[in-house]
Amino acid sequence: MGENTFMRVDEVAKELDISKSYAYKVVQQLNAEMREQGFLTISGRVNRNYFMRKFCYGKTEGRNA
Repeated sequence: MGENTFMRVDEVAKELDISKSYAYKVVQQLNAEMREQGFLTISGRVNRNYFMRKFCYGKTEGRNA
């Protein structure tokens, strides 16, 4: 795994232009979703690919990216 596999709360806050305290809530929500799908998570960090997909930064069908 590369060092860019996970995003820390600071990076999430900067990317979404939100407060650090709200970014913690976002990370907790995303990690809860991932745990429901059977993934292991790390507190205070979120998988970068999952974050990008959930916030429409990733490639989707029918979209030229």
